Amino acid sequence: MKKKSDQPSTWSRLLQYCRSHIPVILIAVISAAAGTILTLLGPDQLSELTDLITAGIATGIDLDAVTSIGFFLIFIYALSAVLSLGQGLIMSMVTQKVSRSLRSDLSRKMNRLPISYYNKSATGDILSRVTNDVDTIGQALNQSVGTLVTAIALFAGSMIMMFKTNVIMTLTGIAATLIGFGLMSVLMKKSQKYFQSQQEFLGKINGHVEEVYTGHTVVKAYNGEAQMRETFDSLNQSLKQSVFKAQFLSGLMMPLMTFIGNLGYVAVCVVGAVLAINGSISFGVIVAFIMYVRFFTQPLAQMAQAAQNLQAASAASRRVFEFLDAEEMDNEDHKKTRLVTAKGHVTFEHVQFAYEESENPVIKDFSTEVQPGQKIAIVGPTGAGKTTLINLLIRFNELTGGEIYIDGSPISSLTRENIHDLFCMVLQDTWMFEGTVRENLVYNKTGVTDAEIEAACRSVGLHHFIQTLSHGYDTVLSDKVNLSAGQKQQLTIARAMLKNAPMLILDEATSSVDTRTELLIQQAMDKLMEGRTSFVIAHRLSTIKNADVILVLKDGDILESGSHSELLAKNGFYAELYNSQFEQAS
Repeated sequence: MKKKSDQPSTWSRLLQYCRSHIPVILIAVISAAAGTILTLLGPDQLSELTDLITAGIATGIDLDAVTSIGFFLIFIYALSAVLSLGQGLIMSMVTQKVSRSLRSDLSRKMNRLPISYYNKSATGDILSRVTNDVDTIGQALNQSVGTLVTAIALFAGSMIMMFKTNVIMTLTGIAATLIGFGLMSVLMKKSQKYFQSQQEFLGKINGHVEEVYTGHTVVKAYNGEAQMRETFDSLNQSLKQSVFKAQFLSGLMMPLMTFIGNLGYVAVCVVGAVLAINGSISFGVIVAFIMYVRFFTQPLAQMAQAAQNLQAASAASRRVFEFLDAEEMDNEDHKKTRLVTAKGHVTFEHVQFAYEESENPVIKDFSTEVQPGQKIAIVGPTGAGKTTLINLLIRFNELTGGEIYIDGSPISSLTRENIHDLFCMVLQDTWMFEGTVRENLVYNKTGVTDAEIEAACRSVGLHHFIQTLSHGYDTVLSDKVNLSAGQKQQLTIARAMLKNAPMLILDEATSSVDTRTELLIQQAMDKLMEGRTSFVIAHRLSTIKNADVILVLKDGDILESGSHSELLAKNGFYAELYNSQFEQAS
């Protein structure tokens, strides 16, 4: 990952996303500028029109000239409106494409980040970056770019026309507006940090809400509503303060610029009146100049509004690019070794693992050899490293030291996708997405027949329940279809059966089902494990009596190993665990 000092600025990176749209943006800019320039022709024509009418009061009004100028004014204002509309449509299209590109990059980035990143990041905060922050960037760009172009063109054009009309009155107007520029820059500098904290607290609130909603049953069971609300109120108050300060400071810009504009308007009127009395200028020049002053001061308010939007975009962009800059998993495109299938010969050789920023290893020096077709049970107290060992085998986590071999190939030489293809897995966390029962069962697998789906569900005792649903296997799983934890686990076991990979991982696969269903599932699992190297993590030791080898882990090391009967005969730690469970059961 690049060092901070080596990374380009937030705005330059955002510009990279707009680079492919620059020709279209230029058209929008030219349209906005052209529309503004056409608008600036209006006061000049109005000056001429006023002088014609003023002179005509004494000698007779030239209606043909008045009509000609009137129609010309209608034409340039109509054309200006069309160009402004075109600019708005183009910028809307461009900003949405930029937002789509950002969301696509964020989505791809999620798949390249290691599991450790998600372990230390709130889900809601990540979602906030993908949704709220990207939307903020898109809206700010859409509202600001066109406004800035129009404001700059109007500011520069009106200044040129003012100098062309009268130098003294122009200098008067400029002197009044210089104060506004100074105050605007001070307010922008002060409010930027509050825009940043606004986006951060918004992400924290999303994370908190997502966390509470996910665990709402636990919150209710422990009557933790008041505690959760207290945390939410604290975050909400911090967000409110940040938003208030950011909006208050940036909100000062508009009335401040309005005041400066009116001040310039008054100054020009006074100076113009003096010059008119002296005969230096005509009445029409004063009318034109009053409009030019309005055009000259109006961009200041527009720039203030655009600056506010761009500050919000800057804060949101910083969070988005911070996520995009997070350290990724190593690129594996260069790896050529691939196992189409596996016999299941697995060797752990001096495996070591410690979590990031932790000095205490979870796995210290683990070595064992697993023969093809063996059923390996991994048992031990909580925190012994059982699930961590499985995560290392399927490369959810990377080894700190040592190596793991599958059929003689080190897993570091295989891609993660290849390793995942070699295992069908039933993990502790059951996962269902919103889709039909059938889609959840055949997840990411093609060519599965209805007969195979029904056979898998029958073997885990789930077929009858699915038949009772409103649309059977085509029932959409959502909040309206309540599945128990055990039924979800049965579905994930059936999903593993349908994947039919050469090796199997069961991490507490029957922890959420009743004893009768467990026996049914155990029979199905035994059939599934025939001819497959299987790794089974179990706390209920009665379920792994028939394992070929039982590995007893404690503090990241193998304390004992052997079959069930051999370990009981040793009368060691395993026997103590087994007897304690037997006593509890009795």
